[in-house]
Amino acid sequence: MLSFKSLAASTAIAAALITPFSAQAVTAGTGAWSGQQTWAADSVNGGNLTGYFYWPSSTTTKNGQRALILVLHGCNQTATNDVINGSDGGYNWAATAENTGAVILAPNATGNVYSNHCWDYANTSPSRSSGHVGILLDLISRFKGNSSYSIDPNQVYVTGLSSGGGMTMVMGCIAPDIFAGMGINAGPTPGTTTGQIGTVPSGYTSANAASICKGWAGSNSGSFNTQITNAVWGTSDFIVAQGYGPIATAAMRSIYGGSYTKGSTFTVSGGSGNGTGTPYTDANGHLRTTEISVSGMSHAWPAGPGGQNTNYVDNTRINYPVYITGFWWANNLRVGSGGTTTTTAGGGTTTTAHTTTTTTVAGACYNTSNYTHVTAGRAHDSGGTAYANGSNQNMGLDNTFYTTKLRFKSTNYYVIDSTCP
Repeated sequence: MLSFKSLAASTAIAAALITPFSAQAVTAGTGAWSGQQTWAADSVNGGNLTGYFYWPSSTTTKNGQRALILVLHGCNQTATNDVINGSDGGYNWAATAENTGAVILAPNATGNVYSNHCWDYANTSPSRSSGHVGILLDLISRFKGNSSYSIDPNQVYVTGLSSGGGMTMVMGCIAPDIFAGMGINAGPTPGTTTGQIGTVPSGYTSANAASICKGWAGSNSGSFNTQITNAVWGTSDFIVAQGYGPIATAAMRSIYGGSYTKGSTFTVSGGSGNGTGTPYTDANGHLRTTEISVSGMSHAWPAGPGGQNTNYVDNTRINYPVYITGFWWANNLRVGSGGTTTTTAGGGTTTTAHTTTTTTVAGACYNTSNYTHVTAGRAHDSGGTAYANGSNQNMGLDNTFYTTKLRFKSTNYYVIDSTCP
């Protein structure tokens, strides 16, 4: 059973248990980080898995249910001091949780792996039933299984920094049936050791990472068909080799299969250092992977304004929680699966009983208010700001007074284009 430490959380949970679950009417949460929880014992690394969760007061959802996001800190960090750090701050997840309605999980790494309280990303034989992988999957299962949170099993994601970034890829590889998307932040890839974090080993390629990753998935490898991945890193990161980011996404495209088109680069705006993004779409026009290099950022979680600016967290550049949720929300291939979508020659929308996907002719332009873009599904709102779907470019305030020219590139992928009529 979950151990709830705060009166506010207990009260909200009790109320939720009284209210029958409905996919169309989710229960409002406490709107604050919980007190420290104790979830499960780790018989491999020692101690108990502890941590925090954020249950939004917002009832905003995607398709009537909440997403669940697992956030993993890096070595020499803790959820307590770095992911959370008070009522907000830290990695800066609270605001994005409220805007998206997602439940956020922030556990502390058990034991003292690699002598720096790391996640065990370099384990050559991870198990779904033990060690860090086992206790994290158990944690996911606890929240998915509690109807109070209204979690959609098709909207479960994982992200993390450094060893947490490496662990993100481990989790996405060993359990693609659980995780619809990954956000790998400066994380070493499968098959590398703790002594190789600063330099990609000679002869090591994305093919090595892909082979190991797919092997871990075993009989669940079919779920890679509907998984998506982003990798992010700083251009001044000299702790974890910047080359691991592109290796990670190339490995996942290899596993996802088929041919890919590399799109035009896009910009993720952020303070003193923007992010330069590179998208890859599959043969069906689905955006499957993106890579973002953040200008001038060292080895850090890019929290954006509102986050802390210490101990491997940077609040002066892009807001990664906003970017990664926008990427996941716009491109999830599991929500509403089961139907088919047909692209019409002149563009337009085709809707089936189980799928709501907007399709249009390539290159089409839309010049209208940000509010109209958002309501039409070409952009999404985060904190009152409109962001173009797919590219996640900042369009300005989400209202009828701000106008943006958007050009359609592929399914659920739009870019700002001033040359549009």
